[in-house]
Amino acid sequence: MTDAPITLLRRELAKAKLDAFIVPRADEHQGEYVPPSAQRLAWLTGFTGSAGAAVVMAERAVIFVDGRYTLQVKAEVDSTLFETRHLIEQPPHRFLAEALPAGARCGFDPWLHTPDQVEQLRASCQSAGAKLVAVKTNPLDRAWKDRPAPPMTPAVPHADAFAGRSAQDKRKAIAAELTARKTDAAFLSSPESIAWLLNIRGNDVAFTPLPLSFALILADGSVDLFIDPRKISAATRQHFGDGVRRHAPGELETALASMQGKRVRLDPAGAPFQVLDLLRKAGARIEHAPDPCLLPRACKNRVELEGARNAHLRDGVALTRFLAWLAETAPAGSVTELSAADRLEEFRRAGNLYQGPSFPTIAGAGPNGAIVHYRSTPSTNRALRPGELFLLDSGGQYLDGTTDVTRTIAVGTAGEEERRRFTLVLKGHIALARARFPAGTGGAQLDSLARRPLWSEGLDYDHGTGHGVGSYLSVHEGPQRIAKNNNSQPLLPGMMLSDEPGYYKTGAYGIRIENLVAVRQEEQIGERPTLGFEVLTLAPIDLALVEPDLLDEAETGWLNAYHARVREQLTPLLDTPTAAWLAKATTPL
Repeated sequence: MTDAPITLLRRELAKAKLDAFIVPRADEHQGEYVPPSAQRLAWLTGFTGSAGAAVVMAERAVIFVDGRYTLQVKAEVDSTLFETRHLIEQPPHRFLAEALPAGARCGFDPWLHTPDQVEQLRASCQSAGAKLVAVKTNPLDRAWKDRPAPPMTPAVPHADAFAGRSAQDKRKAIAAELTARKTDAAFLSSPESIAWLLNIRGNDVAFTPLPLSFALILADGSVDLFIDPRKISAATRQHFGDGVRRHAPGELETALASMQGKRVRLDPAGAPFQVLDLLRKAGARIEHAPDPCLLPRACKNRVELEGARNAHLRDGVALTRFLAWLAETAPAGSVTELSAADRLEEFRRAGNLYQGPSFPTIAGAGPNGAIVHYRSTPSTNRALRPGELFLLDSGGQYLDGTTDVTRTIAVGTAGEEERRRFTLVLKGHIALARARFPAGTGGAQLDSLARRPLWSEGLDYDHGTGHGVGSYLSVHEGPQRIAKNNNSQPLLPGMMLSDEPGYYKTGAYGIRIENLVAVRQEEQIGERPTLGFEVLTLAPIDLALVEPDLLDEAETGWLNAYHARVREQLTPLLDTPTAAWLAKATTPL
């Protein structure tokens, strides 16, 4: 019988004289999706969610997940091996301060933690009288004998016709910012930023089209790119031109060592701690500041916004064709979560410029819809049953944009409670979509608009209301977001976000309504510049779940106007039966 991964890891910890070891879900780039070779937490625990961590000690082990995964962790992780704690409310550093005995050695991989995280972990270890130890070789990697090889997919040019700006122009703009701050170079650890800066895309991780790499951009606008040379074709070399020097990943440490006396910008919330440590040892002058590509990447240009509109139009056609098919097919009882997701993927694949899904489709029927980040499997696959709700959260990657849309659908006739709570969620969705706010407003200040109808009846949801979205990049993009927790980043014109309030009744049903929106300048109200949202998503909202009496006149007007726009823009692109279904599905209230 093969030993459990935790047993293999504990043997390696004993050899390294470590009393504890921290296993984050992250890779060297802190990305949402990591390649199979970096899925250490999943190998150790079985947990496949997108956020989490574990701490392993000789006699005790704990896994930490946030509120999205409280049900999933119970299904995937052996509770006899791992205790479960809340990642936000009971984070790993707090556990270490409580659990480590004096004199203990707690190991961590310095490539997998940011400087901010290490500072927090070190303080906790010191408070317990323990020592935080950076390992040269990850003991989990030694224990993981059948670890997959790193990804080796090509980096390909992303056309200026989709990007809206040339890579040379972007490099020049970032270089100008560095020069203005008297900074010699900026270290980039985010593959999304590097892909945006150099106008390249790839396929190294699932759902996000990017090549994994590190980079240094210098104040003269040139770039040192650290990427496996096998990923770079002749066409990509020509695309780079003379301003991009290519190096093997193993040359990064030498390049950092050459930064003696240079002022180097590094994001302490995103870069690996190992990079900070190497720069310190080299005698570099370190400027702690955010990734300089974050804001320009988040504020989409005119071409990217037009691409997003076009991508959402094609995506709306696919989703509407699916919804019409579902309305006809589901009552027979032959549709399951998996078959529904497969059918939607077929409709999307028929669209121009489609490259694949932007995240794993969440197709939750009945009680499965209450699991916020549910993923149907053959063992959990549930039929869509009359009288239940079906929550479908999906998205597509198109060469000109990234989509993310959620619709909750009544299969047959829904109950009174479900309709009332759906309408409360809809009221919150509309309140955010209609918001007008002064320039300088952050997402945290808008979050309560979406929650207020639910709060009025003692209800809420345990996830953010809106996340940033990339342009044929990550479907979850910062620094912008709309959530309860404080985020100092103001919303700026061109930023794309989701508007997705929800409600989840464990063991019964889930509700979420999600459109993507773009921040835009509005006609000024009063003394300050005014911003608002342009709704990008085009798909009908299920009127069978709406209680019209709960909507006020302005809310009814918004829903009717939205459905009129959906009908007007999609109908010319639909076949006759689907267009007829859409006309009925968008009948004014």
